[in-house]
Amino acid sequence: MNKDLREEINRLHAEVCSAMADPNRILILYTLAEHPMNVSELSKAIQLPQPTVSRHLRVLRDQGMVTPERDGQSIFYSITDRRIIKALDLLRAILADSLESQVALARTATEAFGKTEID
Repeated sequence: MNKDLREEINRLHAEVCSAMADPNRILILYTLAEHPMNVSELSKAIQLPQPTVSRHLRVLRDQGMVTPERDGQSIFYSITDRRIIKALDLLRAILADSLESQVALARTATEAFGKTEID
């Protein structure tokens, strides 16, 4: 494998994949994709405690996925790059296709063994 490619993959894993390794951070990204929010608004929107949201935002901010912007006493967070959401959507589509294939396989197996159909 090319050394540059290996280094790029290691960096991708360290920065991007680790930041999106937690489902709550993915939820935060999708929520912020709608519009910028402060920690309090985000906490209410995703129904997580404010300290938890703050910790996740710090990880996302450290990895350059969200940007803080001060407005008076509040700090509003926004997505730094819309392609993050496109990447998440692509991964969700792959997962959905995989699940559909598994359901089709289960139906085929069920029909082959003469059991009731899976809905």
